[in-house]
Amino acid sequence: MTTDQLQPQIILVNPQMGENIGGAARAMLNFGLDRMTVVAPRDGWPNPRAVAMASGAGRVLDGAIITDTTAAAVADCSYVFATTARHRDLTKQVMSPERAMEHTRELCAAGKKVGVLFGPERAGLENDDIALADTIISVPVNSQYSSLNLAQCVLLTAYEWQRQASELPPEVMSFAKTDFASKIDVEKLGDHFEARLDDAGFFFPTTKADGMKLNLRNMWSRLALTQADVQTFHGMLRQMVRWKERD
Repeated sequence: MTTDQLQPQIILVNPQMGENIGGAARAMLNFGLDRMTVVAPRDGWPNPRAVAMASGAGRVLDGAIITDTTAAAVADCSYVFATTARHRDLTKQVMSPERAMEHTRELCAAGKKVGVLFGPERAGLENDDIALADTIISVPVNSQYSSLNLAQCVLLTAYEWQRQASELPPEVMSFAKTDFASKIDVEKLGDHFEARLDDAGFFFPTTKADGMKLNLRNMWSRLALTQADVQTFHGMLRQMVRWKERD
């Protein structure tokens, strides 16, 4: 299986601004895509503004295929998506970016070459371009303002492509040189707090003391404290005792 078949071809149709071509290249490379085709760019090719905007993603531009027509760009594709937010008078299957990239992965795994069309900044793809596509990708944008920047649209699609291959869990805890405190550490912290609060006469009246202590223990168990948190609390309590003794 070739590299072309392992990922979709990102096809920019008649892009008007070099900056957006460069921005699209950056968006692609951020999410593991590097196969770009540019159809009849308005300001010619190569474009120094695209190179400047691409920054470290210049290799995407270096390997870009330049064609005169959309038909030429998709000629060797087995399946083509067209991105558009506007209603078109064409009967087409419509997919969300998530489903479209899921289907793209299935097609690429089967050895098919997939192309994704993105239209020019001013008005998006023309119906003649969309007619060449098998399926439309529609982003659920604000119905009152559905104008996505070209590079932003590429970014959304590329993100979905990479997200489905990522093993990053939906939620993690990032530790800064610490770890969660053990149950025994939290229990000892609770003991320390109870002792200091008892000294301060907090558990009053005595008939409610047991319930108050139980509520405090329950609070500690809900806080997901780190080892650093526990050490900080112990330090605070010790310092408060020293401050009281100085008085």
